[in-house]
Amino acid sequence: MTLRRFSFPLLLCALALAATGCNNAPGKPKANDEAVRPEQITDFATLYGQNCAACHGEHGSNGAAIALSNPVYLAVAGPANLQRVIAGGVTGTLMPGFAQSAGGMLTDAQVSILAQGMIHTWGNPSALAGQTPPAYASTTAGDPTRGQKAFTASCARCHGADCAGLGDKKNPGPIVDPSYLALISDQALRSIVIAGKPEQGMPDWRSAMKGEGAHPLSDQEITDIVAWLASHRVTAPGQPYQQHL
Repeated sequence: MTLRRFSFPLLLCALALAATGCNNAPGKPKANDEAVRPEQITDFATLYGQNCAACHGEHGSNGAAIALSNPVYLAVAGPANLQRVIAGGVTGTLMPGFAQSAGGMLTDAQVSILAQGMIHTWGNPSALAGQTPPAYASTTAGDPTRGQKAFTASCARCHGADCAGLGDKKNPGPIVDPSYLALISDQALRSIVIAGKPEQGMPDWRSAMKGEGAHPLSDQEITDIVAWLASHRVTAPGQPYQQHL
């Protein structure tokens, strides 16, 4: 009698388990618990946070690298240049190539999502106010002598005539410091001169000059300024280590 009393409930449980299978078994992962493979991520915020935020800032600014949330920069660079730089990186700088074709982890589709996402999230169609900006990349050679004159007329009131600023908003820092110039490309210098740094109060190319005869910086003036800044680079920046014998 005792065996029969316990065997019938056990039989019912076995039948119920067979009918439902193991879908509700404890510890079994659900469909929405499955991890998304890296190449399947298509959300801009996630891709940006994982690949760009460490250098360019959590919200596209206030990072060590150029602000990507600057609508003037985005308008001047455009999606093609953004995609090219994200994919291939910048030679000679800390900016790596993120595309799989350049040794990175991102697919071409993910690179495109990042470029388009920056423009969609931070861009502003009226950022240029109908004005034609200087070209994103220079097409002519720069003259450092002319560049120093243009810098003095356009930039020295904030950076100092010799660029030896002290690091505050009135003197934003020594931008001809060899260590700084070793970490930044000529293109990045050009982009900053054109688009400014609104997060630090630096104006773009349109309002760099003040006073009588003021005018927006021309493409050639920007090229010359970058040439003058770049002329301060040294082969081996920084102080060599002393050998202790």
